Amino acid sequence: MPATATDVLDVLIVGAGLSGIDSAYRLTERNPDLTYKIVEQRDQIGGTWDLFRYPGVRSDSDIFTLSFPWYPWKGTKTVALGHEIRQYLEDAAAHFGIDEHIDFGVKVVSADFDTTTDLWTVTTEVDGKARVYVTRFLYVCAGYYRYDHGYEPQLPEIEKFGGQVVHPQFWPEDLDYAGKKVVVIGSGATAVTLIPSMAPDVERITMLQRSPTYMLALPWEDPMTKILLKVLPSKAAHHIIRVRNAIGTFGFYQYCRLFPKLSRRTLRRLAKLQLPKDYPVDVHFKPRYEPWDQRLCVIPAGDLYTAVRSGKAEVVTDHIERFTETGIDLKSGRHLDADIVVTATGLELVAMGGAALFIDGAEQKPGDKYAYRGYMLNDVPNLAWAVGYTNASWTLRVDLTAQATAKLIAHMREHGYTHAYPTAQGEVLEDSPLLELDSGYVQRAAGNIPKASKTQPWVVRHNLVLDAYDARRYDITESMVFGTAAKQQKSETLSA
Repeated sequence: MPATATDVLDVLIVGAGLSGIDSAYRLTERNPDLTYKIVEQRDQIGGTWDLFRYPGVRSDSDIFTLSFPWYPWKGTKTVALGHEIRQYLEDAAAHFGIDEHIDFGVKVVSADFDTTTDLWTVTTEVDGKARVYVTRFLYVCAGYYRYDHGYEPQLPEIEKFGGQVVHPQFWPEDLDYAGKKVVVIGSGATAVTLIPSMAPDVERITMLQRSPTYMLALPWEDPMTKILLKVLPSKAAHHIIRVRNAIGTFGFYQYCRLFPKLSRRTLRRLAKLQLPKDYPVDVHFKPRYEPWDQRLCVIPAGDLYTAVRSGKAEVVTDHIERFTETGIDLKSGRHLDADIVVTATGLELVAMGGAALFIDGAEQKPGDKYAYRGYMLNDVPNLAWAVGYTNASWTLRVDLTAQATAKLIAHMREHGYTHAYPTAQGEVLEDSPLLELDSGYVQRAAGNIPKASKTQPWVVRHNLVLDAYDARRYDITESMVFGTAAKQQKSETLSA
């Protein structure tokens, strides 16, 4: 491609993962003749599911709600492995010709909106060289965490450690852990995936956590799913299973939030049933916070508990005093021997894929903005951002976002508008968190990602039932400003 594309796109989508593929489908489903490109920093489709390659990487929500409503998942398992999800995305993109619109190896650096033409000029980097895209609408589907850097806390005297230190986000393909002593630092979804996946091959593996996390064991498969897939056409079965699983997840979340003491006892009882007799459940599997103050971890078939029962895996709740040449000294006085330390310490959140945003050359800080219905930023024209739920499958919300964006673009084309943006019209909004979690990675991101508020349409609810209801009835013009470019001759309307 030339350094500057001569054609003006209707939409430029950033990211070829779950959100990007879904967005491309939904946009063209409603606007069939829309011209668009997807730019992807990596060399193939997949996003998160191409980036993470650590042992056992899998979905942390059921695959029937994580997959698309418009392309049925063909397996029977409730939870899917990372490479299976990546292949599914590739198949979906190829089936609908979306893959023909993707430019790979393209990193978005900045985007500047010109209010005289109502065009975004998007500066990217390809093999160290600048490439520019010009588009009428910018749709960022790059998730909410950095791909090039994970969270790395200050670990005391880690330079003294004589073994190998690995971050799951950058797992070495040639890492040999057979017969080794491994310590995994962390207690989130990554850690609870690594422990049972590595346990059969290592000498011993330890999950070192500062505090426990709530765990929920679910079966790999359930009989009802298998029956529905056998007796119904694939699309009908997929729809029923998807709705059932979404409602079930939502119902369990509501149960946890409405009855925290009872749900704590329920989760503790389930853990106790699957751990060895007299195991100190209250030390290692009883968090201080309420269920869903932080994301709950799903463990398929209770595989983490199975690894603990086998004697190959251990959970240690303690704090690090210092690293030594042979392992880790803990504040309790215990020493953990280690050949390999895996720092499953979390993500580093970032908005807009880390790209800088400008309007007429003036920088727009995402952390200073409010999220309109969870997917647009106040007073920023022709921009959408895909962010999923924290308490349910990612795709459930980003698919609603994609349909809302497609509806907005159709409205603009129908009325000849070249720009649209939400505004609070000078109202002082009360701040509210975009992500309803107390997790460390969310707290660290305060000020870097957009805010929500307590009044509509600036409320960001993690409630798929209410969001799905609103998606069918809300007024698309509410708190929105529509207009045409000052230089109409240089910026035609979103091509009809």
